[in-house]
Amino acid sequence: MNELKRLLHDLIGLSEDEFQTFHNQLEKKEYKAKSLLIEEGKTVKDLYFVESGLFRTFKNIEDKEFTTYFACDKHFITVFDSFIYQTPSSEFLEAIEDSVVYKISFDNLTQLYKEYPNFEKFGRVLAERNHLCAQQRTLTMQTKSAKKKYLDFIKDYDKKIVLKAPQYQIASFLGIAPESLSRIRKEVVIS
Repeated sequence: MNELKRLLHDLIGLSEDEFQTFHNQLEKKEYKAKSLLIEEGKTVKDLYFVESGLFRTFKNIEDKEFTTYFACDKHFITVFDSFIYQTPSSEFLEAIEDSVVYKISFDNLTQLYKEYPNFEKFGRVLAERNHLCAQQRTLTMQTKSAKKKYLDFIKDYDKKIVLKAPQYQIASFLGIAPESLSRIRKEVVIS
């Protein structure tokens, strides 16, 4: 919980009283590896802060999984388009390992937006970061070689994700064949 408090203070300058109000809206949950927090076709009701663990979002297209995002300790995750617009999700959210999160509902967060300007700022910052992440990922997918995608991945992503996410999930996230990723990983030493 201290990590969340520090993160929100650094991100938006949340005061002690504002954090306490936020804290009172949170629900702590534990998930086992392979648990689905969000299922395709269901409207997303919660935003999650990962206290500990590893998650991914993914799509199923013609019985093939495409990983679209990873998150681990000290990150927020949900299926953002479904959460923001309160429409059915086109993706799944899965715990990759046993994990602990704090979640806040859409309704409670929306109420905080109305009552506290800092929470509107929080929503804006999350939306901006999500947009920039998607924009950067699109550029990477369209312009970089498989090896460069992986080198950027190990440079830019949390070491926990790089080391613990299954290779086939990383390959689908990077848009390369698992065999190609295996070859690339043999050439690259992760320090």
